[in-house]
Amino acid sequence: MIGFHMLRNRRGDARYYRVDVAYNLFGEYSVLREWGQRGRPGATSGNRQITWFSNLRDACLAAEGWQKRAVKRGYGPLFND
Repeated sequence: MIGFHMLRNRRGDARYYRVDVAYNLFGEYSVLREWGQRGRPGATSGNRQITWFSNLRDACLAAEGWQKRAVKRGYGPLFND
């Protein structure tokens, strides 16, 4: 699985954006995108979308495009220490 997790924190509005590329059981590559607001227990604060690709190259190019758009919207890398 290839993936990246990003975080944006503006004016107390902490939001996350996640993209993961994975190989599925049907011989396809899937790109999972999740985004939403962090720190809202008990609330459905996130969205999820899965897109399928027939090869790894196309999946990685799409994931990279979504990452670039997220960076333009103010998201930055999230590091787990």
